[in-house]
Amino acid sequence: MSFDLPRNVILPVDAVDVRLDTGPHPFALSNAAAIAENWRQETAANPALFDGTVVLLSELAYRDGRLAGRCHAVNYSTFLLWRKRREISGAEHAYAHAMLVAGDNALVAIRMGPHTVNAGRVYFAAGSFEPIDFRDGLVDVDFNMIREVGEETGLDLSEAERGRHYHALSTPSGTVIFRRYRVAEPADELARRITAFVATETDPEIEGPVIIRHAGDLPDGLMPHMKPLIEWHFAGHD
Repeated sequence: MSFDLPRNVILPVDAVDVRLDTGPHPFALSNAAAIAENWRQETAANPALFDGTVVLLSELAYRDGRLAGRCHAVNYSTFLLWRKRREISGAEHAYAHAMLVAGDNALVAIRMGPHTVNAGRVYFAAGSFEPIDFRDGLVDVDFNMIREVGEETGLDLSEAERGRHYHALSTPSGTVIFRRYRVAEPADELARRITAFVATETDPEIEGPVIIRHAGDLPDGLMPHMKPLIEWHFAGHD
């Protein structure tokens, strides 16, 4: 298992070659009893949790503008234990952000709902990669981005203007792959649409939209990885 990429720096990414291994992740195999006990504790504290399927990396490397890696499908219960043992787990997490840029250049993020594992935290609408996000074993990053934004906000970004490149930021807590998605509407209109969508949901995943208008506009609850992404955007990087 190897994780070989620069940390805490935004990297340009021309291609993402992360493939789904059909075998079990070694972390899941070696921690089955601890996963079950931790899940019992987690669901006792938050009965709304659902033991769905996400993926965890066993390898990730960055070479010549390319991210290449291998991942395995795991239960969400496995992911929750991994979050507590990530430094010694031999596994890492990668996820994608559609950086939603409004017509007035403001960023539109979301605040997670109170019943979620990240309750109150602010980041761009996103979710872990799932097996549905892979095509012939290769991750489709844009499919994941568009799917997650649609599920959480009701916005359809399939026709939005996409940034020319992906970028990535890798930290000890995980690797985020992000890309700008530009739409014509101003931030206030996007926020109105998201709020209206959330109001129709029986069990919404998010509390609502969060508008970020400049590099110093850092809302309460902002996830740590978001600050460098916000600064990067408002610095005018391509």
